[in-house]
Amino acid sequence: MKTQLFLIIFIIITILELFFGSFEEYIYLHYFTKPAIVVSLLVFFVSNSKHLPTFIKRFTILALFFSLLGDVLLMFVANAETFFIAGLVSFLIAHIMYILVFLRNRNTKMNSTPFILLLLLYATGLFWLIKDGLGDLLIPVLVYMSVILTMATTAFSQKGMILHAGYVYVFVGAIFFMLSDSLLAINKFHNELPLSNVSIMATYALAQILIVLGILKSYKK
Repeated sequence: MKTQLFLIIFIIITILELFFGSFEEYIYLHYFTKPAIVVSLLVFFVSNSKHLPTFIKRFTILALFFSLLGDVLLMFVANAETFFIAGLVSFLIAHIMYILVFLRNRNTKMNSTPFILLLLLYATGLFWLIKDGLGDLLIPVLVYMSVILTMATTAFSQKGMILHAGYVYVFVGAIFFMLSDSLLAINKFHNELPLSNVSIMATYALAQILIVLGILKSYKK
């Protein structure tokens, strides 16, 4: 599938999800459009990843699979809180899969300390904001925050080791993933955000497509 055609399809799917997920009367369609975001990415990635090293290809597919599983599980949170925990675990695994992909090209000569300190400052502020609403989920959320910070750090650490365009896409995508998860945490544990579905899903969809495109652009065909 050509990238331009896929981008049009992906944008349409995302816009439909932002609309259907925001109105109760269309919620039944949301059960199709939300998973369709990552399903379309999986199809696109598999059909365009022949030039990638096998390790990178397999673990990216796993990252997308567990992201899809997390998306599906989080759609049923209203039925039982256990779906939130299961969704959290699925996305935790997805982030670990992305970490393994990014570590494959880690620049060992690069000093990531300033960036790590900046992330820790950000995470501290976020934790301070949501801590009173965490309750029994304190430890799971702390573990999840640690993993996504690691994902962003490993994305950053690839600089100079892969093609520049791929690096930029992946790094920006990782930041948007962190932003999407932050919005989700604020919405659930602090105050409900206006148009929360729009902000969370828009940043999430942007994160995933940037990471996928970035991985594909990281290696010469």
